[in-house]
Amino acid sequence: MTASAFSLSILVFSDAFEVQGETVIGGLHGAEQRHNHCGHCLSWLFTRIAGLEEVVNVRATMFDDLDWFTPFLETATDEKLPWVNVPAQHSYEALPPAAEFPSLMAAYADATGAA
Repeated sequence: MTASAFSLSILVFSDAFEVQGETVIGGLHGAEQRHNHCGHCLSWLFTRIAGLEEVVNVRATMFDDLDWFTPFLETATDEKLPWVNVPAQHSYEALPPAAEFPSLMAAYADATGAA
């Protein structure tokens, strides 16, 4: 879905997220994940994940400026290309278990100074 070796996204709080325009559901989707795409060009914009309704997984390419962004967590490393190395502080072969999200969110807040 990214046409790249990378699939960068940023979790943002749902109450701080607003969609302008219509989106369509596409890509890999089902009860657990809903990938929302632009209704016009069909670019992947964001994903809503069941059980994590307080956040939205937004594609990093949707931001005008990413100078502030450094990957904090990498997933799906069991599928990554052997030459790919990112500076993420946490790494998982698949998605981290949902039970680990509160501690990961706390670690992220601590690392970035967010409260």
